[in-house]
Amino acid sequence: MVRPPTARSTVPGAGRLGLVEPGAAADLRTLGWDTPDSVPVLWALSRAANPDLALKTLVRLHGELGSGWAELAVELRTNTSLRGRLFGVIGASSALADHIVAHPQTWQLLRQGSLPDAAQLRTTLLDAVGAVPETGPHAGPLVYRAALTAPAAIPPLRTAYRDQLLLVAALDLAATVENEPVLPYPVVGAHLSDLADAALTAALSVAIATASPKGPMPVALAVIAMGKCGGRELNYVSDVDVVFVAEPATPIAARIAGELMRVGSAAFFEVDAALRPEGKRGELVRTLDSHVAYYKRWAKTWEFQALLKARPMTGDLELGERYRAAVMPMVWTASERADFVPEVQTMRRRVEDNVPAELRDRELKLGHGSLRDVEFAVQLLQLVHGRADDALHVASTLDALAALAAGGYVGRDDAANLRASYEFLRLLEHRLQLQKLRRTHTLPAADDEEGLRWLARAAHMRPDGRNDALGVLLAEIKRNTHRIRRLHSKLFYRPLLESVARLDSDTLRLSPEAAIRQLAALGYVNPRNALNHLEALTGGVSRRGRIQALLLPTLLDYLGDTLDPDAGLLAYRRLSEAMANEDWFLRALRDEGAIAQRLMLLLGSSAYLPDLLINAPDVIRLLADGPDGPLLVASQPVDVARGIVSSSARYTDPKRAVAAARSLRRYELARIASADVLGLLDVRQVCRALSSVWAAVLGAALAAVIRGTEAERGGPAPARFAVIGMGRLGGHELGYGSDADVLFVCDPKPGADETDAVKWANTVAGRVQKLLGAPSTDPPLQVDAGLRPEGRNGPLVRTLAAYGAYYEQWAQPWETQALLRAHQMAGDEALGIDFLHLVDPVRYPADGVSPEAVREIRRIKARVDSERLPRGADPASHTKLGRGGLADVEWTVQLVQLRHAGQVPSLRNTSTLETLDSIEAAELLSAADVELLRDAWITATDARNALVLVRGKPTDQLPGPGRELAKVARVAGWPPGDAGEFLDHYRRVTRRARAVVERVFVGN
Repeated sequence: MVRPPTARSTVPGAGRLGLVEPGAAADLRTLGWDTPDSVPVLWALSRAANPDLALKTLVRLHGELGSGWAELAVELRTNTSLRGRLFGVIGASSALADHIVAHPQTWQLLRQGSLPDAAQLRTTLLDAVGAVPETGPHAGPLVYRAALTAPAAIPPLRTAYRDQLLLVAALDLAATVENEPVLPYPVVGAHLSDLADAALTAALSVAIATASPKGPMPVALAVIAMGKCGGRELNYVSDVDVVFVAEPATPIAARIAGELMRVGSAAFFEVDAALRPEGKRGELVRTLDSHVAYYKRWAKTWEFQALLKARPMTGDLELGERYRAAVMPMVWTASERADFVPEVQTMRRRVEDNVPAELRDRELKLGHGSLRDVEFAVQLLQLVHGRADDALHVASTLDALAALAAGGYVGRDDAANLRASYEFLRLLEHRLQLQKLRRTHTLPAADDEEGLRWLARAAHMRPDGRNDALGVLLAEIKRNTHRIRRLHSKLFYRPLLESVARLDSDTLRLSPEAAIRQLAALGYVNPRNALNHLEALTGGVSRRGRIQALLLPTLLDYLGDTLDPDAGLLAYRRLSEAMANEDWFLRALRDEGAIAQRLMLLLGSSAYLPDLLINAPDVIRLLADGPDGPLLVASQPVDVARGIVSSSARYTDPKRAVAAARSLRRYELARIASADVLGLLDVRQVCRALSSVWAAVLGAALAAVIRGTEAERGGPAPARFAVIGMGRLGGHELGYGSDADVLFVCDPKPGADETDAVKWANTVAGRVQKLLGAPSTDPPLQVDAGLRPEGRNGPLVRTLAAYGAYYEQWAQPWETQALLRAHQMAGDEALGIDFLHLVDPVRYPADGVSPEAVREIRRIKARVDSERLPRGADPASHTKLGRGGLADVEWTVQLVQLRHAGQVPSLRNTSTLETLDSIEAAELLSAADVELLRDAWITATDARNALVLVRGKPTDQLPGPGRELAKVARVAGWPPGDAGEFLDHYRRVTRRARAVVERVFVGN
């Protein structure tokens, strides 16, 4: 603090006093403060948050007081306490400065060195409206009748309330100017709550006089404080949440309650009854029995959370206490509700989502590392453990935090640090609200240096030798929000870890029962198993166990944001055990926040990924961000395919070559699926990447087998050999659960015996199928040649000439249709292209498809729909065979191709989506119809892929409403809590596509 100069010093200039407004020197002369004996007053003025505002206010007050200024001037020179209070408040709050100028004699209130108690506050507010105790059967200690009715009562109430607000603000701000005691935040919050109680007691007296002017109080009416007022931790400017209970709940009771809200909102602060049963749509006033019936049958989890702070504040206190006694037991059993965890998670996300992204770093109340983070965490722990520990039955956030620490539910150091950060943010919130007496929680923008500097001074920030007051403020905001973010996860998980691993001998440990309760409340369906996993991860005295104990609070917090933390924790345990000898693994989780967060999201979302990541752990490194974005999507499909083929080509043994290809496939599947779950790839990119990997593995296996047979024969192969991709493989639209549909074609080399060549080719094809289909923990590699001529009854491999002869004479409509997706995939490229030229006249008939063939295609499609849809499957949500699903769209597109590709070359495409683009361009279907088909195909493919990622195995049926559907919806990219909308969207999209299918495929 700057030491004031002695009286012999020259009078400091305006600039040295922090005065920048023009005319400051003249204002000082007006006040008579341009003499040496005014120096102590001037230096005190310079320490106000805004010296210019303080000086201007004093000049205005000088004009209003007239001759009375002399008394105040003497006080300001001699009474440092009064000086600190006055300069502190008029330099920090323009609204309260205006109040002092409008009521000049109120400066004398600031002679008081202490806050009035609750009874004194009540007397002051009641006297403002001449209220006297009510008489009659419904009278009580806090039921009064005012001499004034609304609206005449509002001005005196507003003035009396503002006077009391001025006093507490002055005492709160005095330390910023003079060496006055700092008013602790809990004292300020409790006093403001007492003031609100007094204010609404006075408002109730006016409401009674207004709504019931004759006769005594006609009903018993209790006003229940909720929210911050209920917890006695109110802000300077805040809504006061209330609930009304009346016996009986008559229309006159509702009129009195409504009048109380109108008077209170006009004179003091916004009075909000939205926390009542059914919210703003519900009755304003209910009887006690009606409240209880609602909470027993209809209340949501958030309503019980709100009741944590319920407190009778005025009116019939005996009725209010009966209300509290009736509802609080239900509060302490709320965590046993089946939907407790999802409701709590949904509510928290809804709060976060309501904050605009550009304000999240400036929001003291709702942003990341904010006041709500602390309050939400504390209340959740109260709900979890309060049913077994009455010591947690407290309303104040800080009291609850202290009780949680005393009971061992929160680490003592963590609780102390969290309390300090919470009080710091509440201090900033109070200062921001005092400035203009407006309800705000938003810090000034980063480029508003003047606003930030004012806040620093108002919050009693002082230079620390390295930074000025502004620098200190910014550093403290960053430090405290970061600390809250860090402690938010530790608050839940550190005590759990203490219960299984002794980290601090001075820390109380959760009992096993408490640990299980806490894990259940955090979303674990099998909390006992989860506790065993934690014990296994942190057990022993090894360095890895200690590192795990330090990492797990953050990792478990990330897992808590997934829909299957049980599976995620088990997968993390398995992964950690598999990586026990890899030092980089835990180091990466510790040093790379993105890796840790993304890995937990993957493990808690997908049953498909854990085994892949255990067997291809290097993919975990790709979860980090590179200079150009996430490393997961840095690879291009063509480069990946080239790498698989070249890697396997190093080996002469086909088994080793295929093992190398499998290893790279495993790595690529883990990479693609991880990027998919994280929303880094769209459906088209996923399908193309999976198809490219499949083609490369086929090519690598085929090349390895051919090399092996040539070694066995002691000479070159007798024939060229090619693999033709069919179905989704041919269209480069494979999903995670798709088999590889293929045709094998050979062509004897000049001079080779055809019988020997075909026999050799069958050996090659059989070995490729056997090697790729060998049992493995990886997702299956099934090579299916069932679409060959004559189906499974036909030869596995045919020569090019045999294919030509068959298709020319014997091709069935279904075989012609299947050829629409034939594409050269592996082996001899020239032979593959020759095959495609051979079948082009078959699949793209110049005159279109015959009516008989169309009828046959429709007959087969109807048979597929009726026979292949699994028993019990819901056709409205079966992604492959359901109404408007993949089969519907693909058969419709293929029928258009059969009819028109002979005349429209752009339709000669194996991709469903690209063919749809060509159909639209050729105007064969309307743009609207094409869009409906395209949307359905993408939606169904996305859902089908999500099903495999979630379940870990191929499946086509979407589940009904429930936890699994929520997991599928989340992996498919839908926001949390929107699983029902995801299913509705799927059905809506496919239903519209089905209408197009019936018109195009069935109807003409």
